Amino acid sequence: MALVLYNTLARKKDVFEPVNDRKVGMYVCGVTVYDQSHLGHAKSAINFDIIVRYLRHKGYEVNHVTNFTDVDDKIIERANQMGIEPLKLAQNVIDGYFRDMDALKVKRASVYPRASETMTDIIAMVKGLIEKGYAYESNGSVYFVVKKVEDYGKLSNQSLDQMVAGARVEPGEDKKDPMDFALWKAAKPGEISWDSPWGKGRPGWHIECSAMCLKHIGKTVDIHGGGSELVFPHHENEMLQSEAYNGVKFVKYWLHNGLLTLDQEKMSKSLKNYFLISDVLKKHRPEVVRFFIANASYRQPLDYTDKSLEDASMALDRLQKAYDSIRHATTQAKGTEDVEDVCEKYWKQFEERMDDDFSTREAIAVMFDLSREANRVASEGRLSAKGAKNIVSVFEKFNGIFDVLSAEQGEAAQWIQMKPDAKFAQPVRALPSDGPISDDEIGSWVGRREDARKRKDFAEADVIRKGLLKLGVDVQDTKEGPVWKRK
Repeated sequence: MALVLYNTLARKKDVFEPVNDRKVGMYVCGVTVYDQSHLGHAKSAINFDIIVRYLRHKGYEVNHVTNFTDVDDKIIERANQMGIEPLKLAQNVIDGYFRDMDALKVKRASVYPRASETMTDIIAMVKGLIEKGYAYESNGSVYFVVKKVEDYGKLSNQSLDQMVAGARVEPGEDKKDPMDFALWKAAKPGEISWDSPWGKGRPGWHIECSAMCLKHIGKTVDIHGGGSELVFPHHENEMLQSEAYNGVKFVKYWLHNGLLTLDQEKMSKSLKNYFLISDVLKKHRPEVVRFFIANASYRQPLDYTDKSLEDASMALDRLQKAYDSIRHATTQAKGTEDVEDVCEKYWKQFEERMDDDFSTREAIAVMFDLSREANRVASEGRLSAKGAKNIVSVFEKFNGIFDVLSAEQGEAAQWIQMKPDAKFAQPVRALPSDGPISDDEIGSWVGRREDARKRKDFAEADVIRKGLLKLGVDVQDTKEGPVWKRK
């Protein structure tokens, strides 16, 4: 199956064919660095981190560019409130962003350009748009002539009449038309500014990304990503000015991630309904946050609640225990089946799900299917050590893309699949009041507890569970049977 991506511009799934064969230029709109990063920023970063990892798994050479918007009205306003230079504030926020993303195991992009460091390229682009007749200067500011382009609104699927109805002219602006947007803004007293052919000023938001795309990727970008809230006006205007300046198609595939919501409302600083990444990580492991975000379509909104993270934690624990168990089996399994066909079957299914517009939720479901199959073969005594290694290899390929499993060495979890009439080879002695207790004895007691539960003798089952807990052995009941792990 070919890799297909949902293209916002086409409003359908398209087969992925990069401009330069196996080389992919991918630009993702980053954060405006005026305050600490929240979980909504984490969703976008993790969504595109998994996409980049999968493209590289498929053999593509990805030039991944994520920008920092460090010249913006919000930054200037916040810096003035704090009494520091805007670029100093931006640097502090960028440092915090990297701490948060490193904690979430988001791989670094190939390059992180900043608007403040791309000023020469931005000015050159604005100048070129004026020369081509797409822009005009007015009292030190420069505006793009929207009505010079016939298909404005093609990305957001809006007509010009619809957009004109919602447009307005800000006080102090000297636009010829309400729809025209700023490429360069004349400096206000006390604002950070740069010299330009039109006087001191700073760039508009949209032109920053166009210039950074051109500088770090080229005239045509294979994949341009960002949050769905950026479709209009940011990406619409970015596409408009880039194609006017370069004379070629700007982006082949537009990918937009759904927003993280709180009670169905966008999580954002302006609405004051957000959770900082640093605060969330005080309560939840980074792997749980990644799993919560990955276990849903990247294109759909995702609603956050404390329970949703707790549910994600429990689901991930089941997958982790399966991984731990099968790693344990690489040295303990005595069967003869190498399960190469099983591994091939499930990995093929995994790739099919990911090839269908990075369907991460469905891909994770495949890994749970593999877990159940591995548990069944192992519980029947048919799995060989080599077979266990083959299954572990599938888990590790999956984790190279999702990065939600821990590979730390330690006591492996034991997956016990018991039948009501199970017979145990090991003799069962009285449960000790203190350690030590061997793996075989734990297995026997877990089996006895399971028999008690089958007989509905829950009092005995509870006594055994509590006794094992005192010995540092945690027993959990799952759909696949009881699971135990030394604490």
